[in-house]
Amino acid sequence: MKADIYRQIGAKIRKLRTHHRGRGISQEELASGVRTTPNTISRWETAQYKPSVADLEKLAKFFDVPITAFLPSIEASSKVEAFLSATGDLDDEEMDELTNWALFRKTRRELKKHR
Repeated sequence: MKADIYRQIGAKIRKLRTHHRGRGISQEELASGVRTTPNTISRWETAQYKPSVADLEKLAKFFDVPITAFLPSIEASSKVEAFLSATGDLDDEEMDELTNWALFRKTRRELKKHR
């Protein structure tokens, strides 16, 4: 499932890049615009690398689209956008901790329903 999400994100990056301003831009031009390497752009597009939330935020700003444009299964909402913006600079360990906390809260809520 996760791999499918990253393939969808990669396809969206490629589509935005190849259609940018009606003519498209190279991976080199995009890399320069978001301060990374062309190799990283290529690997994002092929889902070999997983862009972080911070990476997606940079791409969203570059292409002037909401960050949710990269997440096809998520409806754009102010709550989702606020969450993605607030977590943009967290590292992998911090994101794992946040995910575990959210799962704990969700489980706790479900347990309360069954009491």
